[in-house]
Amino acid sequence: MRTHVADHPLIAHKLTALRDEQTSSPEFRRLADELVTLLAYEATRHIRVQPVTVRTPVAVTQGVAIADPKPLVVPILRAGLGMLEGMMRLLPNAEVGFLGMVRDEESLLASVYAERIPKDIAGRQVFMLDPMLATGGTLIAAIRMMLARGATDVTAICLLAAPEGLASVDAAFEGAVNVTIVTAGLDEKLNDKGYIVPGLGDAGDRLYGTV
Repeated sequence: MRTHVADHPLIAHKLTALRDEQTSSPEFRRLADELVTLLAYEATRHIRVQPVTVRTPVAVTQGVAIADPKPLVVPILRAGLGMLEGMMRLLPNAEVGFLGMVRDEESLLASVYAERIPKDIAGRQVFMLDPMLATGGTLIAAIRMMLARGATDVTAICLLAAPEGLASVDAAFEGAVNVTIVTAGLDEKLNDKGYIVPGLGDAGDRLYGTV
């Protein structure tokens, strides 16, 4: 597994504003959207392309275009939805699947409650959107599903990660060069409830309010 912790002053600036408990939900959504676009630039560094020929106003030249089959973007509901638009801004031609997963607050285990993903995604590059990599259980289950359906590689984009979560994902996919985590920050630890410290709270609640 590969891990990339983005090191950029704009990313650090926006992440700091996300952490602030005084940041309102509308502002939180705007910041998360902008932050994901910045992270997507890093996450797509190894996206597959194919050569194309184009005619400029001056001459014919060679370039590249996103290769087929198209990438698949999969937000993990519900909080991952807050990251979708920022990702699609960079990859407007990608296809989108949806995966609903919920974590049991006692066992911290994740289960699927909804999914709209092609049964066969052989040869596809998949970009998963999940704001918080805490214990890692949800992301591990989601990545395993993508690989089992034929994805050639999976990149997960997270706003924040905890060391425990990264270690769990690394152990689950030890030696796998086709699994990558891209995050804006690596925090200190998890607390006894499985929340990232210092973190930014519950990403879903901060994006959409409590239900």
